[in-house]
Amino acid sequence: MRFEEAVARLRVLPDVLPDGPAELIPVLAGPDGPRPRPDWDVPPGAARPAAVLIVLYPDAAGEAHLILTERTDRGGHHSGEVSFPGGRVEPADTDLIATALREAAEEVGLDPAECGLRVLGELPTQWIPVSNFTVAPIVAVAARRPTMRPQPSEVAAILDAPVSAFLPGAPLLSVERELRGFHVRYAAYPVAGLAVWGMTAKILGGLGAWLARDEDLAPEA
Repeated sequence: MRFEEAVARLRVLPDVLPDGPAELIPVLAGPDGPRPRPDWDVPPGAARPAAVLIVLYPDAAGEAHLILTERTDRGGHHSGEVSFPGGRVEPADTDLIATALREAAEEVGLDPAECGLRVLGELPTQWIPVSNFTVAPIVAVAARRPTMRPQPSEVAAILDAPVSAFLPGAPLLSVERELRGFHVRYAAYPVAGLAVWGMTAKILGGLGAWLARDEDLAPEA
């Protein structure tokens, strides 16, 4: 997808995140066949707030890319997973946008002024049951690819992912594995030899569906 088209389609953000591929949602796989996971759609009042930053930028050919990170494996709930830059809200953060920008600066050295960053808004909040975080996805566009460096204690690698990898019909990996004592099956997006799954894949699938929606877009004034 061309960067200019992606920016035009993100001038309006959805109030409800569209559904991506149904296969992205993990199911319990056992001798009786796959079973849906429990209903985890309503977070408890004690859930901890967090924010992630979704940054779209043009590559040298003008195609839309976004930033993902491979998290350092430290043995925690999300260690080693592919995710957006982001993290929990700190007391000094003025709002969720401030949280997302601070975390991106800490994790990948993102400098908003250097890359011409512009925050567009927020996608619907997501809940991660296993770690009990409510996560606000903050959407931004950069005029050029940011200059980045990974913070080694948190980020093993920075990934430049084409937005086309998450549009409807994009390739998916089928994964079946033991996860925290359960045998589960799910689909994942392949990026740079890694599998993008879980909440990050859900957001990307929904974002891809929104970007690919059938709608005539008026030129930006």
